[in-house]
Amino acid sequence: MTKTAHIEPVIAGAPAKPVLPGTEQAPLVTVRSSPGGYIIIALALTLTSLLLVRAEFDEAAIIALVTAWVFMPLAAFTDRIRVEGRILSRTGLVAFLHKIFKGRALRLDIDEVERIETYAVRTLRRGGSVRYRYRSEVAGRGLSFTFASGGNYRRMVRSLFSLIRDEKLDARSRELRDYLSDPRSLREMIKLLRLAPSSVLEGALPDFRLLERKHREDKLSAEAAALSSTERERGQLLRLVANGLRAAGRLREAAEAFRRALLVTPHDGWLLYEFARFLRSQASALSDARLLSRSRAGLRLAARYAGEDAQLLARIAESFFEFGDMMRASRLFRLSLELQPRSFHAETGLAEIALRSGKLAHVIHHYQAATRIAPDEATARFARREADYYALLNDDDEYLSSELRRINWLQTLQTVRRWTTRIMLTSTLLAIGGAYIGDPLGTDLSDIGWSLTASSLVAWLIAHLLINLLSRRRPHPVE
Repeated sequence: MTKTAHIEPVIAGAPAKPVLPGTEQAPLVTVRSSPGGYIIIALALTLTSLLLVRAEFDEAAIIALVTAWVFMPLAAFTDRIRVEGRILSRTGLVAFLHKIFKGRALRLDIDEVERIETYAVRTLRRGGSVRYRYRSEVAGRGLSFTFASGGNYRRMVRSLFSLIRDEKLDARSRELRDYLSDPRSLREMIKLLRLAPSSVLEGALPDFRLLERKHREDKLSAEAAALSSTERERGQLLRLVANGLRAAGRLREAAEAFRRALLVTPHDGWLLYEFARFLRSQASALSDARLLSRSRAGLRLAARYAGEDAQLLARIAESFFEFGDMMRASRLFRLSLELQPRSFHAETGLAEIALRSGKLAHVIHHYQAATRIAPDEATARFARREADYYALLNDDDEYLSSELRRINWLQTLQTVRRWTTRIMLTSTLLAIGGAYIGDPLGTDLSDIGWSLTASSLVAWLIAHLLINLLSRRRPHPVE
């Protein structure tokens, strides 16, 4: 039996690729909603109970403590996001309260989704591996659903993201949709490819270099012609495994898989683009500026090999935008538009670049153009809303001034919340430590600590509430 015959069943277990929207429905999948809000409330109630005990309000302190450590975990456990068929919904305490006070269930049709954004946080670094915690936010029709990795996160990504158009997904969401595989399938593919373990590859990645095209250009035509179908298939499998390892945080093994894939297909623009994004992740994990510069070089190579692939050019431009290279991002977005005049992604990308440059008229123009070429009603609604908002800013000086004040207040309050959090933690430690240190300087350190804790807690709560209010754009006053 040939290697190709072994490869086929393994690829069959790979992450699901996107389907044509409107032609598929997801099976019932549920995942716990992001517990961040419940954790914050539980910590605030715990701190409040300590203050109440000190003030000798014992009954209120017990109620606050029971609410924090019994009711909040129960509410967080029952707060779930589910997708079934083409409906995304939320159940639990928040959904119940939302329906009572606003008269609307937290339900969203898949076609009404306007955007999906995924954020990654490194929670553990051990050897050549990084533990990523992913947090995805689905928004549409004024509703937002947030869920984090753990539990059924992988199944939710496979079921939900594959039903959403590319125009609504950010780069990380697309990568997870395509490459977030289950550990068993990943182990099978690694075993098939005979990749060395992380311990063997230790120290190899920082020395890995991505050569510019000018050093290899003479070889490319001959190499491409010499590739057999088996080699091409092996290159695709290496690419699949490399991205799967990257999503799993196994960076050393991902680097080796990328290295082998590039040896097989060094002229593949998509592979170079994905390798460049991997180098950026590695640069962030290792705080290595050299890897960051190699990531930029990889994006430049990917752009050279992209040819007339408008979708790839738009994605490379998006990565250059993340790097802050507005000139290259703008050039590639425009080239993508020339090749595919109905590229919604390119138009919104140019709008973001214009916004970064402070050119409101250009922002409005590109969002209006995106509205005309939007692939569905949800993306058209998003682009229209952005165009109308920036048109108001451009035409109404009073509204512009009020929005600038709102943003300034928002930034100030975020700084206040950050500092009050630090003061609260420090003063709590001072209060607890003061009870053991005693009164060495003639002052009661415990009393001072608890006073600062109470004040900073009140300030933090006020800042948090105001941030939630000011995060929303103000409606234009009707004359």
